[in-house]
Amino acid sequence: MTAGRGDRAAPPAPEGHWEVRFADAASAKGWESLAQQARENTYRAWIAMRTAPRPVTETPRHHRLKGSLAHGTHRGRTCEQWQIEVTGGGRIWYLLDTVRETCWITFAGTGHPRATDRG
Repeated sequence: MTAGRGDRAAPPAPEGHWEVRFADAASAKGWESLAQQARENTYRAWIAMRTAPRPVTETPRHHRLKGSLAHGTHRGRTCEQWQIEVTGGGRIWYLLDTVRETCWITFAGTGHPRATDRG
């Protein structure tokens, strides 16, 4: 069965970890493509979202998006939007829902997201 909108990207989070869920079916499908292309890096990104979704020190590979992409809305809640570079072009974008302690994956894919070209 394929994951879809609202589904967890893995088992329930243990105490002190964040949930990782898909915001929509497209992000779930993109996650599968990314995992097929770069299994280890996708797993490391998942661990980062589970344990340190807002890193103390941002890096070029894991940072908050800027400008109009710095925030996004999920279920009526405005959240910070972050990016993890999984491969040279592959990215994961997620919203940091601090109330639910959930990372909502809004984009996952093997190609560079075009929205950053305008953001």
